[in-house]
Amino acid sequence: MPSYKAPVDDVLFLLNDVFHIEKYSNLPGFADASPDLIEAILSEGAKLCENVLQPLNQSGDREGCVRNNDGSVTTPKGFKVAMQAYADGGWIGLTSDPAYGGQGLPYTLGAVMGEFASAANLAFSMYPGLTQGALASLMQHGTPAQKQTFAPNMISGKWLGTMNLTEPHCGTDLGLLKTKAVPQADGSYAITGQKIFISAGEHDLSENIIHLVLARIEGAPKGTKGISLFIVPKIEVKADGSLGAHNAVSCGSIEHKMGINGNATCVMNYDGARGFLMGEANKGLNAMFVMMNEARLGVAVQGLAVSEVAYQNAVAYAKDRLQGRALTGVKAPEKAADPIIVHPDVRRNLLTLRAFNEAARALVLWTALRSDVAHRSQDGAAMQAADDMLGLMTPVLKGVLTDVGFDNAVRAQQVFGGHGYIKEWGMEQFVRDARIAMIYEGANGIQALDLVGRKLPKDGGRAITAFFAEISEFLKANAGDEALAPYLAALKAGVGDLQKATLWLMQNGLGNPDNAGAGSNDYMHMMGLVALGYMWALMAKAALAKKAAGAGASMDAKVLDAKLLTGKFFAERMMPETSAHLARISTGAATMMAMPADMF
Repeated sequence: MPSYKAPVDDVLFLLNDVFHIEKYSNLPGFADASPDLIEAILSEGAKLCENVLQPLNQSGDREGCVRNNDGSVTTPKGFKVAMQAYADGGWIGLTSDPAYGGQGLPYTLGAVMGEFASAANLAFSMYPGLTQGALASLMQHGTPAQKQTFAPNMISGKWLGTMNLTEPHCGTDLGLLKTKAVPQADGSYAITGQKIFISAGEHDLSENIIHLVLARIEGAPKGTKGISLFIVPKIEVKADGSLGAHNAVSCGSIEHKMGINGNATCVMNYDGARGFLMGEANKGLNAMFVMMNEARLGVAVQGLAVSEVAYQNAVAYAKDRLQGRALTGVKAPEKAADPIIVHPDVRRNLLTLRAFNEAARALVLWTALRSDVAHRSQDGAAMQAADDMLGLMTPVLKGVLTDVGFDNAVRAQQVFGGHGYIKEWGMEQFVRDARIAMIYEGANGIQALDLVGRKLPKDGGRAITAFFAEISEFLKANAGDEALAPYLAALKAGVGDLQKATLWLMQNGLGNPDNAGAGSNDYMHMMGLVALGYMWALMAKAALAKKAAGAGASMDAKVLDAKLLTGKFFAERMMPETSAHLARISTGAATMMAMPADMF
């Protein structure tokens, strides 16, 4: 059975030594988040994830969710008790507005808890995760009355939330959706239509489920300009806040899928269900994208989370499994064979995972801090700059972290050899679970197109210009630091490749959009590598400074040495891939688009 230990110490190193979280104490929520409180929160969250959620991961996958004859859904054994513990601990409302029962702490801490929960039990984590996304949309676009009715109960976990976008005939192209909304005399709407792939669409974990549903009001314009967003409770809510009759919404079936079997992925039928407009009519995508962007960052964290838990188990196995002898001579003469961690190819896999995990975690927190600035600062310029960077990095995080997260689950499985293919070891579940993250909340090809087609040229390229400027300033400021030289040299080369690719797309993408489309995936991954390389440079600088200052216990020094070696591995073995991405981008779309469809 696999195990999991939340990387609390690594998170504290990032928050305290790399990003200096005390610099954000002027923002609401940060002043209360003292170093001691942060450590206590993360430690408690780690215990919940390690001791309550993780033991249910394999059993939840085996049992799955069951749709009963009355249309209700039963989740795996233990999930209901675990959700009660999660809710009682205040984890759903960790970063929510205190006016509605939340704790008001930084979004950054919520991102950390998202990683811990997803690594421990990805399928379970989606229930509270979707609720948090629905809350974000509600708090930004709901009326005061809607917030007062729904937010406190969602924050407490008494009610949970979902998002309903996809229909059988439309996924990414939401302009094709057919679900309709008919105005009623009392100001509500009758919602009719079918939604598919609805995560947590029906379950027994809360007394009510609050669905956010995209639909088209009768007579609305065609396409995305005619879409509105509605709040549709599973059980109607009376004026006094108590529950009334069951609404005309039901689970038609549960999808039989590859992974995340502990989460109820439902076909949802709306048969004149009573719903309430949230936000402006025909501007539902504006409100839904608040939830989608939050969900995309959450899915990015899922990619990191699975990579982390897969790495931890692969390392444990590599240290224990005896097979063959080291190429340079016997390392364990008292044993029949050496542990496989002595073999270079095993180490290549393990270090690839570790180098990604540590940098990806840093990139998630770096971006999350910008989200906090964008939503909490009173400085207009700082808010704008943070929002620019958040918009630029969201498709990169979602696309790169989930692509690589899946690849890393496979790499970890490979370390186990034949045992990686056997269910009891848990590795094949990580592979199956990780695969969905590349698809939902906007398939990764769409993320790449969004990056190249929208985010790069937005506001005259203001965000990407700021990204290049920040890295350039860091390189200049640290150019004389010999200890940092290996990390800086790799970063400088990677940035150079990214700048060349950006220029090539500017010169060749406007005239022929297929050139931008053909290079978009490579560009996204190249930008991801540069961003991860930048994180490694920041971490190396912090680790060197901490060593120079005298890192307390000897174990602290070993941890810092390991971090510096891991960063050097990234610089030497992973960052050079930017040149391959550049070469592919520069070939353009001619060959890719030349073959007639009937020749495929």
